[in-house]
Parts: sequence; C-alpha cells; structure tokens
Amino acid sequence: SFLTIPKINLINAPIKQGTSNQILENYIGHFETTSYDKGNIGLAAHNRGYTKNYFENINKLKNGDLIIYENDKIKRNYIVNSIEIIDSYDWSKLENTNFNVITLITCMDNMPNKRLCVQAKEMEEI
Repeated sequence: SFLTIPKINLINAPIKQGTSNQILENYIGHFETTSYDKGNIGLAAHNRGYTKNYFENINKLKNGDLIIYENDKIKRNYIVNSIEIIDSYDWSKLENTNFNVITLITCMDNMPNKRLCVQAKEMEEI
C-alpha cells in the first residue's frame, strides 16, 4: 500500500500493517483495528527525529487538499475536510464509518499528550 499527498511532496510512501516502533521507523503504519480498503482507514507516522518522517509536513495541509491511497485492490482520492488536535488516548477518530474516509495521526512537537489528526473523505466521482 502507498500514500501520496501532492501538496507536501509525499509520493508513494510505503504503508505497512501495524504501528509498532519498528514499523514506524521506516513506514507509515496502518492501525490494525481499522479497515484496509473501505470505511475508515487509519494511518500513523512520525513527523520528526526518526529515520523516516513521512508525516513531517501534514501540519501544512488545509481543507480541500488531495490525499491518494492505494493498495493491491483499490486506488482512492480523498479530500481533507478535518484538521484537529486530539488527546493521545482519544481513539474515536479511528472508529469505523459507513463512508470512505482516511485518518492520518501523528505526534505534536513538545506536546506528548496530544496528536494531530487529519481526516479526508473520499472524493465524489464527477
């Protein structure tokens, strides 16, 4: 699986199942409690201080920005529609949905109990 976010020059960043430290060292991690292809796809990555900091610039995303997710079965375009700071123990953003959404979560600088959460909903086909 791969994630592309043109606005921040993230191109075909590799996604791997799980969110352990070993996975996040080199990949975007997929929250195993979330869907792989429909509903809410939850992803996490580092933004500074590691070998790979794939979510280094997701704080620059704005509503309307494009996120492209693909795996061996699908390729989907999403449009950012929510950017917020959440508590590190707030998992509500990863609950399953009956519409297609992608959720990106990363740490906040010097705020160990907070997370940046960017959500994007599937782009309507025209």
